[in-house]
Amino acid sequence: MTESSSMADMFKYGCDDWWTWDRNDKSPDTKLFGKNHRTVNFHPTWSKGAAGIRGTRQLNNGRYYWELATSQRLFGTSMMFGIGTRKARIHQNAFINLIGKDEHSWGLSHKGLIFHGGKFYNYTKPFPENEATRIGVLFDGIAGTLSFYKDGEYLGIAFQGLQHVQEPLYPMICSTAVKTQISLEVARRDFINLQDRCRSIIIKTMNQADLDLVKLPTPIRTYIEEAMVKVSDPPYQPAKYYILNY
Repeated sequence: MTESSSMADMFKYGCDDWWTWDRNDKSPDTKLFGKNHRTVNFHPTWSKGAAGIRGTRQLNNGRYYWELATSQRLFGTSMMFGIGTRKARIHQNAFINLIGKDEHSWGLSHKGLIFHGGKFYNYTKPFPENEATRIGVLFDGIAGTLSFYKDGEYLGIAFQGLQHVQEPLYPMICSTAVKTQISLEVARRDFINLQDRCRSIIIKTMNQADLDLVKLPTPIRTYIEEAMVKVSDPPYQPAKYYILNY
């Protein structure tokens, strides 16, 4: 299966993924607003460096796709999209490429470069400045790859070997430019197993009131209710079956 077909299959056979940006794990130079706090405003007044934020979704061992929409204010030293561990920095008073600055994160800048471990590589053409852009991010924790899309066009695999990362990985974005904005508009995930797929069908036909009328064992009820809550207040706690055993 190609990375491009994997994304298509996630829309066809996968399900919506209800994560958001973590208001407890962000730069002080960011503000969250919009539905479910899925929009990030960077440097609302003025900029003195790089500001970032992590998402609430733990990515390891799964397949995930999300789309990020920028405003027309696409410019500056660096606007970035990628993933990182909790050790990756989310703020620095310097105009740098923050995601990929060290070994704890992997990122794509709007200038078409990818960064990891303090090194950068040519990946794609620079994005036109001052034009709204849509960036798709495809993480395949089974194959260990991270790929990107721009306005629906597949750009190819940017990073490999991510299945060997032992620490939890999370979506990340950052910007150095004043009054810039990035919104999480689409989030999809692959089903983990048959049980996960069956639960998805159940919650399409039942709401909380329906569930309250059914006598179910507590573990089964809890498992179904986890999927009924679209976005919980950060810090978000992933469902137990997503958490790695360390």
